[in-house]
Amino acid sequence: MDINRAKEIAASPVMEDVKYNGKQVYIQHVDDANETARIYPLTDPEQELEVPVRSLVEQSSTMGMKVDQVACRASLDGN
Repeated sequence: MDINRAKEIAASPVMEDVKYNGKQVYIQHVDDANETARIYPLTDPEQELEVPVRSLVEQSSTMGMKVDQVACRASLDGN
């Protein structure tokens, strides 16, 4: 993940689908100088980790597009 995107996600009130080692995580803070992020798994908020930002993967970009396409199709079918 790009460090600027990680900072956007950390500052956003919207929960994004971010994964670290296959587990969904929450980004608490991004450290520009070290290019790391403080995260925790959603299933275990007590387990905070400091990880390289590059090791984070955002999943929601593709999901968002699929949801929009389904919504458009549902609107067209309903008319």
